[in-house]
Amino acid sequence: MNKFEYLEKYGYEELVYFYDKETGLKAITCIHDTTLGPALGGTRIWNYSSEEEAVLDALRLARGMTYKNSAAGLNLGGGKTVIIGDADKIKSEAFFRSFGRYVESLNGRYITAEDVNTTTKDMEYINMETNHVVGLAGKSGNPSPITALGAFHGIRAGIKYKFGTDDISKFTYAIQGVGQTGGYLLDYLMEAKAKKIYYTDINPKNINKIKAVYKDAIFVKPEEIYSLDVDVFVPCALGAILNDETIPTIKAKVIAGTSNNVLKDEDKHGKMIMDKGILYAPDFVVNAGGVINVYHEIHGYNKEIVMKDVEKIYDRLLDIFEIATEHNVPTQQAAKLFAEQRIEKIHNVHRNYLGKK
Repeated sequence: MNKFEYLEKYGYEELVYFYDKETGLKAITCIHDTTLGPALGGTRIWNYSSEEEAVLDALRLARGMTYKNSAAGLNLGGGKTVIIGDADKIKSEAFFRSFGRYVESLNGRYITAEDVNTTTKDMEYINMETNHVVGLAGKSGNPSPITALGAFHGIRAGIKYKFGTDDISKFTYAIQGVGQTGGYLLDYLMEAKAKKIYYTDINPKNINKIKAVYKDAIFVKPEEIYSLDVDVFVPCALGAILNDETIPTIKAKVIAGTSNNVLKDEDKHGKMIMDKGILYAPDFVVNAGGVINVYHEIHGYNKEIVMKDVEKIYDRLLDIFEIATEHNVPTQQAAKLFAEQRIEKIHNVHRNYLGKK
């Protein structure tokens, strides 16, 4: 890929490679936009098949964080880090401390947090070298339960707009991925007495955990999850799973989950979903609970205030659904417009110089 063309096309600011000889760290940090504030986005570890695949993931995820942070009303820009490697083999104190020093070198333009295959313990090691990290134990902690809670409110908004009621117990659900966020989301749906829940995962540990706790939840093979005759499809695995092959098979009338970058091609597949009469809760709006949670850590954490802010995802989605209906555009496009308008307004406010004391 021509990286500079991609950076120019989507308005990126930085793409930084980090390598540490002693620990073997191979990290890529992307900063998309800092109009609203420092770029915040988690660090994920994945055994990418190529460097180009890792770069593209970092680029897509960072841009998604810009929209997510803006749409959530946060004074944050968008960024992301991907680390190349097998999480079971590369993680150590020295590994994360070396990464922490690189984060520190960005002088506060980027704040990291946990993501796929990283934990609060890993963040504590990073914190030994930099203060530009959130999601620490004893503060906001693991964001996964709050991300799942935000998605739960997003599902409520989706069924309210589509079916006229937000009573979880009246509907059926298919959850793709029951790891951290998906597992917690399944908990919330069960507590709300969901009519029926199907689930799938590729990790036997996650499958066995759900089987041990919820006898009534029904496991299906990964390839079967899309075509189930359910009301709500809940993607909680990796991105780009809504594409040319999967969308025609989906029977659900609402899609809402915790995954990032669910649409393989935002424009093409957003329209395909709309044309099928499916209501899609845009990923960067519905899964913003985690970033709302860690954002409050920066300014003084109060869990009661966090819960109120996370619940606002419900009303925010209803507003976006209305915009999409009014303009006859896909919900993803409406959500991006919602986020971009806020960035533009704040950019205009910042035109006037104000010296800080």
